[in-house]
Amino acid sequence: MRLSEFQRALNEEFGDAYAGVVRREHWLTALDGTAEDALSRGVPAREVWFALCDEMQIPEARRHGRGLLDPPV
Repeated sequence: MRLSEFQRALNEEFGDAYAGVVRREHWLTALDGTAEDALSRGVPAREVWFALCDEMQIPEARRHGRGLLDPPV
């Protein structure tokens, strides 16, 4: 999962405004920090996405972040 796919998945799941809050402020127990912290430490975006899905109890059917395509230019 690329970082752009991760951000798109956050935006789709939480909305554009709240996605940034989740990324910067929600503590992920499994990663011992926020999503932003984990990404800056080099944790792969896919691992961060799945930790976030687990923590926020996102249903399996909506854990679609992997493989989202970039929008056409």
